[in-house]
Amino acid sequence: MAAVSMMFGVSASSHASFTPKGIGNSSALFTSKTPFRFSSPIFFQPSFWSSPRFLSRESYRVKATVIQETEDQVVIEESSPPKSSPGSGGGGSNGEPPQNTSSNGLEKWVIKLEQSVNIFLTDTVIKMLDTLYHDRHYARFFVLETIARVPYFAFMSVLHMYESFGWWRRADYLKVHFAESWNEMHHLLIMEELGGNAWWFDRFLAQHIAIFYYLMTVFMYALSPRMAYHFSECVENHAFETYDKFIKAQGDELMKLPAPKVAVRYYTEGDLYLFDEFQTSRLPNTRRPKIDNLYDVFVNIRDDEAEHCKTMKACQTHGSIRSPHSYSDDDTGDDISECDLSQADCEGIVDCIKKSVSDSQVVRG
Repeated sequence: MAAVSMMFGVSASSHASFTPKGIGNSSALFTSKTPFRFSSPIFFQPSFWSSPRFLSRESYRVKATVIQETEDQVVIEESSPPKSSPGSGGGGSNGEPPQNTSSNGLEKWVIKLEQSVNIFLTDTVIKMLDTLYHDRHYARFFVLETIARVPYFAFMSVLHMYESFGWWRRADYLKVHFAESWNEMHHLLIMEELGGNAWWFDRFLAQHIAIFYYLMTVFMYALSPRMAYHFSECVENHAFETYDKFIKAQGDELMKLPAPKVAVRYYTEGDLYLFDEFQTSRLPNTRRPKIDNLYDVFVNIRDDEAEHCKTMKACQTHGSIRSPHSYSDDDTGDDISECDLSQADCEGIVDCIKKSVSDSQVVRG
């Protein structure tokens, strides 16, 4: 599902005025690793590259709701991001650090700090959104979707910079993030066709928030990709919950209204390669929406946000993302030539600093 939506939190209490009660919060376990390689001279010491990876990730509970095929049932998923091919049902390890790792306590503290900052920001902005848009649904959706595209091209901007400097090369990440921004752009076009951008204040607010959100996301992604991906998962989870509550509250009326033409074209016509590309937990061609009325449109937008949420959760696991179209029928995900971890041992500035400090301690020992 891009500073108002910058940070759409995960607290159900903050949306109480928006939808009926009875829709619970949800939580999920996920680990945190993303690809990155830093080429500062300190990281090219032989001891750095030859030493064992001293950091692993502890799983933490955050709110991450996903939806199954039945459109009215919300299911809590508690699993680590998959490292096998989409649709295989397999998952990676739980990401818990070894008990005898000296950096275990520091790693836990860093992850808790990152997640606490993300949740505080998202919960704060949700309260602002509830105040401004508690009874103006389409305008709220327009603002959300204007901002929702921002993280993905912010990620691509940083990754292109790393690639230009020779620090990183992962085509799959660029493909997936572009497909995510393409999907969010069509959500925005749908909200514009529904009149969500009719008032100049909503356009002014959304566009200026998007600029600030872009700069913030670029900084956060360069500092700690894990934190940036977790923040985006919080945003997508809030988007999922928002649409889900709207559908439950307005479903009968939505079934009586026609679907916007842009929604029919995007979901049912033409080449659906990019539609499959952002859904990294699914095999291509396994989801083909039906669009008969406006209710179907919002159901599919909600389901898109659930897929974004799962992809953002998977991105927090180091080197785990591949294009869904890169898997062959007999591919188990064990041989991933493009995701060679030797090319991405640093995951942002924070991770590189911690690794350099740890390796210095190993050499002295």
